[in-house]
Amino acid sequence: MRHRVVLYARSGCCLCDEARAVLERVGAHTPFSLTERDIDDDERLLARYLERIPVVEIDGAPAFELFVDEAELARRLAPGAACPGEAGAARSGGAGAA
Repeated sequence: MRHRVVLYARSGCCLCDEARAVLERVGAHTPFSLTERDIDDDERLLARYLERIPVVEIDGAPAFELFVDEAELARRLAPGAACPGEAGAARSGGAGAA
């Protein structure tokens, strides 16, 4: 199954540029479908994600915010990896993450 990844970002965001670079590096070895959403284009997205970008979703489930761990992203997107919404799938990133 080819995973669907969404990156919520905005222009001029250094952390977003770093997240995009991680996604590109992992994508060079593990194909996935990437959609990038500029939060400035939608007031609802801006209100929801402004203080949290970059935010990455995998197959519709939150996966990372503020920082994308390259090894964890590669693990989650590897062939045979559980989809984020399935039982046993771990969540990385976000508040309180190491």
